[in-house]
Amino acid sequence: MQPRRAGLTPRSSLATPAEFAHGDAPEIATENVDECPSCLGREHARFAAGFDYELRTCRNEWTFVKCAGCGLVRLHPRPAVAALPVIYPPSYYAYNYAQKVNPVARWAKAFLDRRKLRSILRRCASPPASFLDAGCGDGRYLRAMSRAGLAKQNIHGLELDERVVKGLSEAGFQVSCERVETCRRIPDGSIDLATMFHVIEHVADPAAVVRQLARWLSPGGLLALETPNLDSFDARKFRESFWGGYHIPRHWTLFTPESLRRLMESAGLEVVATLFQTGHSFWMYSYHHRLRYGKRPRRWCARMFDPFGGSIVALAAFTAFDKLRAFLGGRTSAMLMLARKK
Repeated sequence: MQPRRAGLTPRSSLATPAEFAHGDAPEIATENVDECPSCLGREHARFAAGFDYELRTCRNEWTFVKCAGCGLVRLHPRPAVAALPVIYPPSYYAYNYAQKVNPVARWAKAFLDRRKLRSILRRCASPPASFLDAGCGDGRYLRAMSRAGLAKQNIHGLELDERVVKGLSEAGFQVSCERVETCRRIPDGSIDLATMFHVIEHVADPAAVVRQLARWLSPGGLLALETPNLDSFDARKFRESFWGGYHIPRHWTLFTPESLRRLMESAGLEVVATLFQTGHSFWMYSYHHRLRYGKRPRRWCARMFDPFGGSIVALAAFTAFDKLRAFLGGRTSAMLMLARKK
């Protein structure tokens, strides 16, 4: 397929599912993303297309395009800023994670999170004296660092949910309701360890975000950034529309290990490791979307693959599958890249 100029990408050949064509969801405002956020190129080709399969907040059909210059994949057009409260409703899972997730799954997730944090800390040049979690959610990593002995006055968080920020601030953590790009309260060179888990794919300008995080790092400080991986088996298998990692229309930029490395290096960081995590929710959503919205819908079966309320057996199976693949050197659909400030 020949690259096309911004705004000229063809519509998907997929039939519009009836729930989007005739449902009650609105068609929301959009804005073009004429330039690639990485190389500023304007030439691109259609990569994938689909709908808000998870929450059905809008009836728009959305298109991902691939930059002809650097290969970065982005949503084009994307939701307008004014439409963000629509696509992130109060029922969004990040706002009520504890209520939506099976208790067994929460326990397993907490176990995996502890292992992930230990693997990050092992790669720090020295025990960090300051910590930042950008997009800290309910604060589980802030509390983990506090349990590890770090003083709360040195534990920072950024989160856009005011209710969460209020509770964490009252608990003594240094948390504010701000975006990385606009935050000015953290001094440059003051953070020994910064983490950002599944946030960079949501932001409008990922390069600006990584540059700001790099400025906050102390010399030798470490940035741990986790995001979906387009170079994975399930991403290729469900590429046309249904891959769970698309999280349409809330994921705006998608990376491979190579494109994420370029992003880190362009901010003056040195990549020291790429670790592949379990992408069980991406697997489950991929099958859920295909079974519910594919050519021959099977809604009763699709419910089994909902990560929030589906089969706990399926969740465990996909988790074990990805852990085995990562152990054997495979690239799973969730990558954790660690980069050090020189």
